Amino acid sequence: MPEAAALLGAHTVVGIVGAGSMGVGIAQVAAQAGHAVRLFDAQPGVAQAALQRIGNDLATAVQRGRLQPAQRSAVLERLSLVDSIAGLEGCGLVVEAVAERLEVKQALFRQLEQWLPAATVLATNTSSISITAVAHGLVHPGRVVGWHFFNPAPRMRLVEVVRGLDTDHAVADAVSQLSRAWGKTPVDAPNTPGFIVNRVARPFYAESLRLLSEQLAPAPVIDQLLREAGGFPMGPFQLIDLIGVDVNLAVSESIFAATQFDSRYAPHPLQQELVHAGRLGRKSGRGFYDYQLDAATPTAVAVEPAPLRPTLRSSSQPGLLAPLVERLRAGGQVVVSDGSLPPESLAVDEVTVALTDGRTATCRGQGEPLLLLDLARDFATTRVLGAAASTGHHELLPGLAAALQPAGVELLALDDVAGLAVMRVACCLVNEAAELCTWTGTLPADVDIAMVLGAGHPQGPLAWGEQLGVQRVISVLEHLQQHYGDSRYRRSPRLWRMQAAHRS
Repeated sequence: MPEAAALLGAHTVVGIVGAGSMGVGIAQVAAQAGHAVRLFDAQPGVAQAALQRIGNDLATAVQRGRLQPAQRSAVLERLSLVDSIAGLEGCGLVVEAVAERLEVKQALFRQLEQWLPAATVLATNTSSISITAVAHGLVHPGRVVGWHFFNPAPRMRLVEVVRGLDTDHAVADAVSQLSRAWGKTPVDAPNTPGFIVNRVARPFYAESLRLLSEQLAPAPVIDQLLREAGGFPMGPFQLIDLIGVDVNLAVSESIFAATQFDSRYAPHPLQQELVHAGRLGRKSGRGFYDYQLDAATPTAVAVEPAPLRPTLRSSSQPGLLAPLVERLRAGGQVVVSDGSLPPESLAVDEVTVALTDGRTATCRGQGEPLLLLDLARDFATTRVLGAAASTGHHELLPGLAAALQPAGVELLALDDVAGLAVMRVACCLVNEAAELCTWTGTLPADVDIAMVLGAGHPQGPLAWGEQLGVQRVISVLEHLQQHYGDSRYRRSPRLWRMQAAHRS
C-alpha cells in the first residue's frame, strides 16, 4: 500500500481517537511537529479537558524557556476537536488510544473504515494486544500498524512500530520515518505479547515480587538496591505504585494468557491481593507504600558497622570486585592480595565474602560461615551493597559493613535467598531479552535501545549480559532452576549460542 505511506508527510492531517493520557500526549506531539490535529473522544467533555491539559503543559514549557509564546499559540491553533468519527474524514493518519480491550479497538476500526478511504493509515497505540487481531475483519488490514508510544508521550523518545501479519511493509516504514520526523526513536518490535518493552521488563517486576514474598528484604530495601546498586531509575515497587498496581497486574495477566500461561509470566498473588484490597498505588493512596498525608515514608536501614575495622584480604583474581577493591584501598582500607582465596572473593578477618552466583550462602558454604555480596552494576561508584549470610551467621555482617565503610558504601542486610536482588533480576532480564531475540528475530540493538529509552534501564539487557559474561548468566540461571525446580529460569537458546561464540 505505497499510496498510504506516501500520505504521511508534513502536511498530513492527524486524527486522534481517545483523549486520555496517551491520546492527549500523542496529539501534542503531532501538533508540535507541525500537523493539523483533530481530537475525538466519545465521552462528553473529555476532549475539551485534554486541550486544556495541553495548553497548561505548553505554558509550563514557555515559563521554563523551552518554548516561545508564539510557538505555544501556533501549536494550540493546530489542535481542533471533532464530535464524531465522521469528523475525522480527510485525515491521512488516525491513531487510536482507547481502552486496552481487543473488542473495543476492533469495533472502532470498523467504524473508521466506513468513513476513511483505503489510503488512510490506521495506527493503534496498544501496549500488548496483537496487531493482527486488531486488524482482523477489516476490508483493508494492510493499513493497520502498531505504534506504541510511552507515557508521557511528549517526553519519552521511544516508539515501538509493530507489524501484524497483514500490515503493509511500506506503511510500517512510513510510520517509522514519521516517528523520526517527530523527534522519536522507532524500533521494529515483534507482534508478540508485550512487544519489546513490556515483555522484557517482566522479570524486573516478577522476580522482585517473588523476592519480597520470600522475605529477602522489605520493599524499601529491594527498591534501594535496584536503584542504587542496579542503576534503575526507580525501584520495582515504587514503579508499580506509580503505574498503578491494577494496571501492572492487567499487563501481567494479558501476557500470561497470551503466552499460553507460561509460568515465567504468571501474576503474583501478592499483587492480586493488593488489587483486591483497593491498594492500587499512588492513585488510591496506598499500594506497596502508604501515600497518605500523615504516613511516614519507610526507608532502608543499613547495617551498623562493627566498631573495629577488620583485616581485609582480596583474591588475586578479583573479577567484577576489582573496582571495589581499588576503591577500598583509595579510601584508606588496607587490602592484602591473597592467592589462596577463590576467584572473585574477599575475606573479612577469616570470613569469606563472595559475589553471589545464584546459590544461597548456606548451600554454597556447606556448613562454613559465608557472606554473599549482591551484584552492583558499577562497584566503583555504588553507594549501597546488599549481603546475605549463611544460616546462623548474621552476626558477621557488621564486620563486612566496617570493611566497606572507608569506601563510603553502606551495607543492607538480606536474607539468604537464591540469587539475591540485583544479580537475580539482571540475569533474568538478560535471559528474557535473549529469549525474545531467539523466537522473533528481533535485533539485539533494538531490544537494548528499547529498554533504555522506553523503560529507563541503565543499559540494555544484552549489553549487560556481555558485561557480566554469558557463562555467569547461564550459571546463575542454572543455580536458580536447581534451587526452585521452576522452568521459569530455563536458559534461552541464544545464550548457549553466545557462549559457543565466545569460546570459539
